[in-house]
Amino acid sequence: MPLRVLHIDSGREWRGGQRQVLLLARGQRDRGVEPLVIAQPDSPLVRRVSGAGLAASVVRMRADWDLAAVRRIRSSLRTWRPDVVHAHDARAHALALAALTGLRHIPLVVTRRVQFVPRGRIKYGSRVARFIAISGAVKSAMQEGGVPADQIDIVYSGVPAPQVDTPRNWRAEIGWPHDAVICGIVGAMTQEKGIDVLRRVADSVSSAARERCRLVFLGGHAKGAVQIGQIEGYRAGFVDEIHAAMASLDVLWHPSSAEGLGTSVIDAMALGVPPIAFAVGGLPELIESGVTGLLAPPGDVQAFADAASRLALDTGLRGRLGAAGRPRAAHFGVDQMVDGTADVYTTVLRGR
Repeated sequence: MPLRVLHIDSGREWRGGQRQVLLLARGQRDRGVEPLVIAQPDSPLVRRVSGAGLAASVVRMRADWDLAAVRRIRSSLRTWRPDVVHAHDARAHALALAALTGLRHIPLVVTRRVQFVPRGRIKYGSRVARFIAISGAVKSAMQEGGVPADQIDIVYSGVPAPQVDTPRNWRAEIGWPHDAVICGIVGAMTQEKGIDVLRRVADSVSSAARERCRLVFLGGHAKGAVQIGQIEGYRAGFVDEIHAAMASLDVLWHPSSAEGLGTSVIDAMALGVPPIAFAVGGLPELIESGVTGLLAPPGDVQAFADAASRLALDTGLRGRLGAAGRPRAAHFGVDQMVDGTADVYTTVLRGR
């Protein structure tokens, strides 16, 4: 009988975590595993899972201890009869624990993607067979919260090798000068993802770099022209073909102040686009500063702006960093992520 895995993700939007669930489930299916993904109704994840020909079930998950959601998940446990339950976010973690009450023969695996120190004895107790941390930084935060190190496995997030036939030409599309340096920002810009910091960076780059740089925002709902400090920008909204959109960037700006790993940085390096980031979370595990990108000390806006100015004005440096990033990104592929997760399942099932 093939291994059956029940994945639970409560995300309502399409972000890095949901992308990883889809890639994992698809990779498992290709290896003969039978995955079932439980996700929010009408969420991008459930639509993409179904579109990929994978089994999906919808459950409205309103809160961590939503009893209606717990009953729906428990019903799936009875009918699907999984060998492993895999929760992919904090709410899914809580709901899975409640749904598995009295079913100790089914191991629970929990992936943690954020570097914040966890709190709570119930959620982080022995009922979780194994925790998967997506970086060493996330594992360290979990240990600080009291989770034993020997209960945590590091499995880095993985991204597919980019296949781009026709990159988007942002200069032609928006009408920017042919010598403009296109700097991309990927993902929903929130407080921890650096929207306020971004404005300060834009005001702190050198005047020469400010004249050359143009910002493209890939993600979120808004579309159209935008001014960030004294730098002209454009909001592209949600972009489905992300690799084609990123392939014509000259630099990736990643001003996050908290990052479990940073899959958009892996994408950029795989495409030969050098990243600039703060040295927070798992980002130093991806970027070797001065070799595959540039890192600024955490919170040091001027250092970030100085790095942005260097890359805007030094074409040779951009080329060297971009070329070195491609082989580095290959270490963070989907196959490695799927294989690492399979090793975790093998460990918990052997223990059972």
